[in-house]
Amino acid sequence: MSNRFFVNFFVFAGVLACLGISNGARGETAAKPNVVVICADDLGSGDLSCYGATKISTPNIDGLAEQGMRFIDAHSAASLCSPSRYGMLTGRAPWRLHKKGNGYRLSPDQTTLASFLKQAGYTSAAVGKWHLGYSKDWNRLPITGPLEVGFDYHFGVPSNHNDSTRAFIENHDLVGRNPGEEYRIVKGQDFPDGLATPRVDDQVDSTLTQKAVGFIRRNSEQPFFLYFTPCAPHTHVTPAAKFRGTSQAGLYGDYVQELDSHVQTILETLDELKLTDNTLVLFISDNGSTPKDFKGTQGVNLNLADESGDVRRKYKTAKEDAKKIGHVTNGTWRDGKGYSYEGGHRIPFIARWPGKIAAGSSSDCTIVLTDVFATVAEVVDRELPDDAAEDSFSVLPILLGEQENIAGRDAVFIQGNGKDSAIAVCTGRWKLIARFGSEADRGHELYDLSNDPGELTDIAARYPEIVDRLVDALDKAEANGRTRL
Repeated sequence: MSNRFFVNFFVFAGVLACLGISNGARGETAAKPNVVVICADDLGSGDLSCYGATKISTPNIDGLAEQGMRFIDAHSAASLCSPSRYGMLTGRAPWRLHKKGNGYRLSPDQTTLASFLKQAGYTSAAVGKWHLGYSKDWNRLPITGPLEVGFDYHFGVPSNHNDSTRAFIENHDLVGRNPGEEYRIVKGQDFPDGLATPRVDDQVDSTLTQKAVGFIRRNSEQPFFLYFTPCAPHTHVTPAAKFRGTSQAGLYGDYVQELDSHVQTILETLDELKLTDNTLVLFISDNGSTPKDFKGTQGVNLNLADESGDVRRKYKTAKEDAKKIGHVTNGTWRDGKGYSYEGGHRIPFIARWPGKIAAGSSSDCTIVLTDVFATVAEVVDRELPDDAAEDSFSVLPILLGEQENIAGRDAVFIQGNGKDSAIAVCTGRWKLIARFGSEADRGHELYDLSNDPGELTDIAARYPEIVDRLVDALDKAEANGRTRL
């Protein structure tokens, strides 16, 4: 071959390298894409203006939808926080554990999205609400938790914005611990012993956002996974002072608008660092909203940075007030958090990946939060192990406009309530509430969501063959131990 051939070959190869063209999946660039998952807490599908809210303005979350894809039939893995987050981070349906309530825990021997991405060279952070378990004795260090299941950095709230810990945890210890003093929660006492700096209730999400931004800045030169889980709009409803009075839905609407502002901060940080085009951003909620105010912690003495806006009184009726004003937190869907009806698990789900996901697109494909795991795996071009993410299907073909539905899936299965006595089986049109355990005597319920989105008329008796088909699908999914093909 002539010297001219070799010169031309290497020039061409150099051009390809400069353009970042590789032989990876779907022609992705050589640089590994970053992944940012923003998981709001108890955010209803009716709480965002891009999903129909008229008294709350969420321009930054709306902007994600305008720049990416909005799903209109997305579901949480459960209608409660802890099992739903368990499902997302493991890709395993939480109903498989037959565990009641909100006390799900991750263990070091489980494959999580963070540990999976670590093997692919990613640095990961869990910033925000955790609610998936720590070691029990917080006076014996290290306090184990997220770092033992694959994350490299953690700054968070143990379970809820209103939990009795009144503390943040950073990596393996409490933030603001009194040296040499035992940390102890004392009933009837505002703040625990041994805690010099309790959380400030109207500054929690501001603090979490600062920590998330710090993680992005520290890791901007390498591939990272940020699992950012702000507490808004979970009770306590305590928006920071500058957001009070900014919405038309009272204190609750103000809190959602604060959440939108924190999303803006994350997105602007990606823009500033020129990471936007190489970052997949998912915005989701862990379950539907609670239509009623939670009274269980209304006797708590709030720790506020600012007393304006009568927050100490208004936070107790924030959702009731929003409803009276005309805001419906779960939109047209029935009930809310803790229930197997659509309001308990129908959630906003928005994905943005510039240049890959068509701007302003939408999908009516039925998806569930367990699908995040397999989707991210395909995005980073890494094969899932056979013994992990058993109920996770990649929605990347949907995001890229290559398919309208997920091949091989006929239904999604959702843990419907905190008693493990109902599982929602959703196919898009048909919705079965399969009842077991303590509620078995109520029988199964069937709804045609295409004609009855409010789940007002149970038609199980009219269509027994559909009930049988969906029950069989659930039985098969349990017997097989997996739904992923």
